[in-house]
Amino acid sequence: MEIVELVSKILVGLITLFVIFKVIKSLRLVPNQYSFIVERLGNYHKTLGPGFHALVPFIDKVVYKQDLREETIEVEPQECFTKDNVKVEVDGVIYLSVTDPVNASYGVTNYRYAAIQLAPTTTRSVIGLMDLDQTFEERAFMSKEVVKVLSEIEMPWGIKVHRYEIKNILTPRTVQNAMERQMTAERDRRAVIAKSEGVQGSKINDAEGIKAEMVNISEAEMQRQINEAEGLANEIESIAEATAISIEKIAHALSQPMGADAMKLRLSEKYLNTLEGLGQDKNDIILPKDISSYDAVMKGLSLEEFNEKKKD
Repeated sequence: MEIVELVSKILVGLITLFVIFKVIKSLRLVPNQYSFIVERLGNYHKTLGPGFHALVPFIDKVVYKQDLREETIEVEPQECFTKDNVKVEVDGVIYLSVTDPVNASYGVTNYRYAAIQLAPTTTRSVIGLMDLDQTFEERAFMSKEVVKVLSEIEMPWGIKVHRYEIKNILTPRTVQNAMERQMTAERDRRAVIAKSEGVQGSKINDAEGIKAEMVNISEAEMQRQINEAEGLANEIESIAEATAISIEKIAHALSQPMGADAMKLRLSEKYLNTLEGLGQDKNDIILPKDISSYDAVMKGLSLEEFNEKKKD
């Protein structure tokens, strides 16, 4: 009897400890940015958000713990063939997060593994439509296409694919050497073009400088001629004004008493001075017929006609 009682006490103690353990385990503290999936008797019961929760022991059970933060999933390098039959290796990174913990738990066995498998498949399909050069230039387009395909399974899988980044596109060594030679030739071609454009620009600048210089010279010459013409016009105007003043003064002097005699005397002096220098000039001279008669000359210089016209 004592042995039976001892065994009974041990069993009761163990059962009590088990019940206490289950009760304690039914008390759950869910961290921030996490969701716990609870099943009751094998069926989905509810989703636990952040905070403290108490479950029914032996009936409720936490079967899935979903992290709601954005995850980074590495995609292993995959062999792909471009449209021009060049083999390349492409790897990338998927950025996703869980938006529906229930679908992420029951909609797919492992959404991480499924996304890793789907992304390379889509990448191979997209690269197969491009030439090798396009694969290096259209990384953003390829990433966009992969995200577009993954977005079609977001709702059933309860996830959100934020972006897909292609890390590396590796080509065979022979292709790399050919690309390096092509790049070198392209750089040489650009250098030649840049040099020719520089020479052409220099010639254009020289021509523009010569043109500007000729324009400046022509404008300066035109301005000089204008200045000379204006100076000559001013000179002629000044001479004309001086002549008019002289004529006016002579006319006034002739109108005075003895003015005509004074003028006759002045003209006689000029006449004699002129005759004195005739023999010294080498120019041909036409003389009046009666130049030897001084009285005739003086009579020709008479101002009587002028005085008579003035009196009239």
